[in-house]
Amino acid sequence: MKEKLKKLGDCLWELPQGTVKGMNAPAWIFLSDKLLTQVEEGAVEQAANVACLPGIHKHSIALPDMHFGYGFPIGGVAALDAQSGGLSPGGIGFDINCGVRLLRTNLRSGDIRPVLESLVVEIFHNVPSGVGKGGKIRLSTREICEVLEMGARWAVEHGYGTEKDIEHLEEKGCMKSANSEKISSKAMQRGAPQLGSLGAGNHFLEIQRVDKIYQPDIARTFGISHEDQICVMIHTGSRGFGHQVCTDYLRILEMKFREEVAKLPDRELVYAPAGTKECEDYFAAMSCAANFAWCNRQMINHWVRESMTKILGMSQEDIGIEVVYDVAHNIGKLEEHVIDGEKIKAYVHRKGGTRCFGPGSMDIPKDYRSVGQPVLVPGDMGSASYVLVGTKMAEEETFSSVCHGAGRLMSRHSALKQFRGERVKANLASKDIFVRSASWKVLAEEAPGVYKDIHEVVRVCEVAGISKTVAKLIPMGVVKG
Repeated sequence: MKEKLKKLGDCLWELPQGTVKGMNAPAWIFLSDKLLTQVEEGAVEQAANVACLPGIHKHSIALPDMHFGYGFPIGGVAALDAQSGGLSPGGIGFDINCGVRLLRTNLRSGDIRPVLESLVVEIFHNVPSGVGKGGKIRLSTREICEVLEMGARWAVEHGYGTEKDIEHLEEKGCMKSANSEKISSKAMQRGAPQLGSLGAGNHFLEIQRVDKIYQPDIARTFGISHEDQICVMIHTGSRGFGHQVCTDYLRILEMKFREEVAKLPDRELVYAPAGTKECEDYFAAMSCAANFAWCNRQMINHWVRESMTKILGMSQEDIGIEVVYDVAHNIGKLEEHVIDGEKIKAYVHRKGGTRCFGPGSMDIPKDYRSVGQPVLVPGDMGSASYVLVGTKMAEEETFSSVCHGAGRLMSRHSALKQFRGERVKANLASKDIFVRSASWKVLAEEAPGVYKDIHEVVRVCEVAGISKTVAKLIPMGVVKG
């Protein structure tokens, strides 16, 4: 499949319409020559398969962190028309609203270094993490339904954070399309014990320092004022709840729309046609999972604040812990975009993609509108993470979407054959990075060597014009589930 790619620019390739039978549009793939050699053939084929979905606008998109996924490649984006298209759970993923939140502080690395290990251990104990690990609170079914429909606001109203936090969350931490009546009892049972937990796998919590600022004026707008400033990054999602929501609706759609599935090159692309009850039901259920994730990150946000005040012996005001932004990585949105001068409504699927509206968008916080939306891109725990900002070109070329991370080079199974958790921890310690994890296994699975070069991924986005690089942050302390 790679040999059929046509180069359109320094970091842009196209699979022309017709490369795969049934394509309704071309596929655009954002990769450098280096990243192209690393990406799986199957992921490139998936980008072409996505273009076979009905009602797709312009082109399917694969971003530079792309790798093989369920139906869509991870790092895949598609805009399906709100009338002639539909919603595909495979284009959103199982960990609905797996996303990232960034907190800024008034601290410098010298304030943290003497107590770094104590702080990481305190956060590890204060924020439940690990496979199957439950949260610290127990809610009734009625309370869980409130979480699903209120999102982050539920947490704030119950003492987990402030009103100011909500202003800097994507969608203000709540999709109003949520309807808890569309959730199965099994999803409720899986989700109820896990609210307020980090989880495992690639989920993490990092204490980071600002290593480099590339756009000082934009960085200051985001509250990132100087190099050596301490920030905290939280990466987690909707846990088992979102996984069950996706599983439930894949089964429903596969049963209901067998004829539609039969026309697709891959059954994993099963979709709910726009205008059907199933499409509306899935959108409402997916929105519930997104709200669960925003509430989850808000509670973790609160416990990070508590941990820092306890270990540092300072007030929250003196520490200055404030939310820079919170972005969703696996989500579907009903958005309005301009194509050939005409406004269209589409279900924009971002699976391992970050929304990145440019300057002037009314959908980003008022104090950021002059510069554009912050984009948070975590790398592996041994390298760096980045803050980017959305651009007008992304609005034109990628439906305002950009990468979500480094992207895996190696499966977890392969990682376990090659790496040992104890060695990973020692290697990180040699770089002055202290890590605390729930198991050695997860450290091996998430070793820095299993991920692509985050610097190259971010460079591709900048060269392609779909984002601008604002700041680079490097890890000091890491909590892994």
